Amino acid sequence: MAAMGAMAALGALPAGAGALPPLPTLGVPGVPELKPLTRYEAMRLGPGWSHSCHAMLYAPNPGMLFGRIPLRYAVLMQMRFDGLLGFPGGFVDRRYWSLEDEGPHRVVAHFYARQLTLEELHTIEISAVHSRDHGLEVMGMVRVPLYTQKDRMGGLPNFLGNSFVGTAKFQLLFALKILNMVPEEKLAEAVAATQKPKKPAIDHAAAAAAKAANELAGPARAGNEFQDSAENQAAAQAAAELAEQPAAVPESQAALEQLAAVPVAEAVAAEQPVQPRADAAAEQAVAEPME
Repeated sequence: MAAMGAMAALGALPAGAGALPPLPTLGVPGVPELKPLTRYEAMRLGPGWSHSCHAMLYAPNPGMLFGRIPLRYAVLMQMRFDGLLGFPGGFVDRRYWSLEDEGPHRVVAHFYARQLTLEELHTIEISAVHSRDHGLEVMGMVRVPLYTQKDRMGGLPNFLGNSFVGTAKFQLLFALKILNMVPEEKLAEAVAATQKPKKPAIDHAAAAAAKAANELAGPARAGNEFQDSAENQAAAQAAAELAEQPAAVPESQAALEQLAAVPVAEAVAAEQPVQPRADAAAEQAVAEPME
């Protein structure tokens, strides 16, 4: 397994360190500045620095997506337990700290790349599900799409929009550029696409449902309009027929008018005989013996 030619350091370096030329600027938001070091310089940084080693396994892939999009290479990364993407590896000595600790840290990131055959890489993918950490610290292996679709977002741009741990995104882009796995202009376009605000996604399912509902509601609205028109015509015809007939007061209506002309007291008296109150009768019976 060969190193990429430089090791990156995060944090303030001692005087005289970092004589190598700066790493290429990729303009990736959220990726910290990295300073290249030789292995000799990295080993002389002292016990205050932690060392992490990660590896990128890749293989040439002659396959075509949908029969027309070249896959270029198969590059392996993994989904971590925290939902972040990273490369296989970890810290050399965990006695100091880990990425899950809080606070500022000084880290030397050793990055390696190893080219395999596609068959060897596929064997590693299969055996990964039987590893001790599968489903615990590692949630699964993923392949990096190294193409960009016609919409200029599908493929590598969308993949770069994910969340990466530590320096993993910079290491990925650095390796793709140094190893010439993606043309430099395509790589720059993919990085630039991740910095543009995304357009709101169109809910095609909701739009299709609304269209279908409108199409179904069309005949119903037409039927309702026809029914309303027919009812209006029938009502108009009935009104015309009533207007042609002579006005006559029904007997029941005449009786109601006559009843209304009678005073309310008389009407009640005619219907029910007036009965003396019980207390009045009691008063009269008591008064008679006194006379």
